[in-house]
Amino acid sequence: MTVWKPTVLTRVLLGLAIFVSAFPLYWMLVIASRTNADAVASPPKFLPGGNLGDNIVRVLTHPEAQFLLGLTNSFIVATVVTVSVILISTLAGFAFANLNFKGRNALLLLVLLTMAVPLQQMGVVPLYRLMVSLEWTNTLKAVILPYLLNGFGVFLMTQYTRQSVPMELVEAARVDGAATLRIWWNVVLPAVRPGMAVLGINTFMLMWNDYMWPLIVLNQENPTVQIAINGLNARFSTEYSLIFAGTALSIIPLVLVFVLFGRQIVGGLMEGAVKA
Repeated sequence: MTVWKPTVLTRVLLGLAIFVSAFPLYWMLVIASRTNADAVASPPKFLPGGNLGDNIVRVLTHPEAQFLLGLTNSFIVATVVTVSVILISTLAGFAFANLNFKGRNALLLLVLLTMAVPLQQMGVVPLYRLMVSLEWTNTLKAVILPYLLNGFGVFLMTQYTRQSVPMELVEAARVDGAATLRIWWNVVLPAVRPGMAVLGINTFMLMWNDYMWPLIVLNQENPTVQIAINGLNARFSTEYSLIFAGTALSIIPLVLVFVLFGRQIVGGLMEGAVKA
């Protein structure tokens, strides 16, 4: 078996890619650890300063940002939506991939068509009017409800289930007397766990970073973390050091999710690549 060895050019290109990817994170930490005057200084400062702790304290105690409440709200929204998307997508993926019923292909086509409609751009006005009618504005329900079902998630889990769960396995479980939900729980879920991990981290990250819809239906008294970061701005100036310190704090949950579930995510991506 021949072992591939990277060339010097490959190493240089990979190193350059790592530098380009990591430099924005490093620059965020540099500005977060300095004063606002240093953040706009010319030439710019490229080494971290000693104000990171003070800036973090100012972020957490900022009277208009409500940063801790924003972190809590974002965690609630991202967790609820992620669990809902994974649950519904795996159930629908199992139905579309392994169950025979009338209109299956038509319903799957309808799901695919929903992916062609940009919800936040074309649906923002009717969605906002619906939230006003329900009197849900400035509540987390207004942020959670439109995202409980994800067409991409249904399509992803349908394709993944088709590749991971043969029909023969489902039929064998039926012969043994297993009900449909029992087959989904005991046969399908263990096989599609890597796909669920990939879908889960993507959904959690998208909901954590969502800005436009929370900005419309929430206010600064009940924000998500992205709205809280926006509230760190001074009235007549931009507090770059506070914004970057808040941004650094806001990515910690995402880093923890990657650390905790990174193996499942990489395993799901590699397994999908091998099957493809």
